[in-house]
Amino acid sequence: MLNIGRNRNQGRSNRSMSLGMGSMEYTDPKKKTNFVGKIILAATLTALCIIMLKQSPNFSTPSRFSIHEQGVTHVLVTGGAGYIGSHAALRLLKDSYRVTIVDNLSRGNLAAVKILQELFPEPGRLQFIYADLGDAKSVNNFFSENAFDAVMHFAAVAYVGESTLEPLRYYHNITSNTLVVLEAMAAHGVKTLIYSSTCATYGEPDKMPITEDTPQVPINPYGKAKKMAEDIILDFSKNSDIAIMILRYFNVIGSDPDGRLGEAPRPELREHGRISGACFDAARGIMPGLKVKGTDYSTPDGTCVRDYIDVTDLVDAHVKALEKARPKKVGIYNVGTGKGRSVKEFVEACKKATGVDIKVDYLPRRPGDYAEVYSDPTKVKLELNWTAKYTDLQESLGIAWRWQKAHRNGYGTI
Repeated sequence: MLNIGRNRNQGRSNRSMSLGMGSMEYTDPKKKTNFVGKIILAATLTALCIIMLKQSPNFSTPSRFSIHEQGVTHVLVTGGAGYIGSHAALRLLKDSYRVTIVDNLSRGNLAAVKILQELFPEPGRLQFIYADLGDAKSVNNFFSENAFDAVMHFAAVAYVGESTLEPLRYYHNITSNTLVVLEAMAAHGVKTLIYSSTCATYGEPDKMPITEDTPQVPINPYGKAKKMAEDIILDFSKNSDIAIMILRYFNVIGSDPDGRLGEAPRPELREHGRISGACFDAARGIMPGLKVKGTDYSTPDGTCVRDYIDVTDLVDAHVKALEKARPKKVGIYNVGTGKGRSVKEFVEACKKATGVDIKVDYLPRRPGDYAEVYSDPTKVKLELNWTAKYTDLQESLGIAWRWQKAHRNGYGTI
């Protein structure tokens, strides 16, 4: 078609020149014959191209991601290129769900998505959309172009220390972006939300363990932003038939037991990252040692006590929540082991898992931290039939350490 346009323009140009020079418009019949022949050839080629396109499956058949298919549940996984999100996507794909990952890659890893695509290359299994949830127009566009049945909303910045330094970023990224997702779900009739929340919404409760009825009094912007998002979700659910599951989980460790995925945070985030990443960095010599912040808490050994949940168990809870989600129903669950471990205990387990006598520096407390947090998982066990299986701290760290040793540069670059 482009050739046709050019030939037509050239024809008009010749005609105008000829008129200006008197009676020279038809002086060369051979040129006219060649011109007509070129038009016929171009038209023939264009017709052939159109016929071939129409015969192509992609021309007339809509994408499988854009239609609701009987017996197939299409899940949008926000933040699916990140640590927890990628593990959730892997589990969903293994369980024959259709998965769309959306991520702006500010914290996620495109290489993790490529690994998933290589594991599940069949058409209609997995697609990746590069987008920022803060861009409402972009979010609305990909919701309109896809037929989602459910959303697993993981996308969020998620470091307590960082949130105290950049609170506005956390409120925008967590609270505001969740509102954008909810608006898109409402506009496009997506009826199920599995929301990734945190025990940080509880703050520092007066007594342990934490139940779902424990008052939520967050003490840092991360926990406050998550609680605000929860409140928005709950208010929205009151006048909607949407199915809501909110999972408040504790400190995540571990990685895929088969070694396909792991945790690879940005190097610049090491200061704010999880203790497991800090331990591994120290064991690999990337950092000179491990910094333990706070030794004067009211705990048995003075260091913080946390409930460490393996990422494999965590995504299992998300899948069970998806299976149990029902219209007009809200489920709120603590996802943890029910057992607290001190930071010193964690460090000793990490030393054994890595085989490295990690140097430890003890420093003052980190702003926004709390002394002791661990869960009562009774409700999630009774209602979702979920119980943590990977409860051996050293074993979980050992699995993650194998991935770290095999991926010294994380996922590398694409």
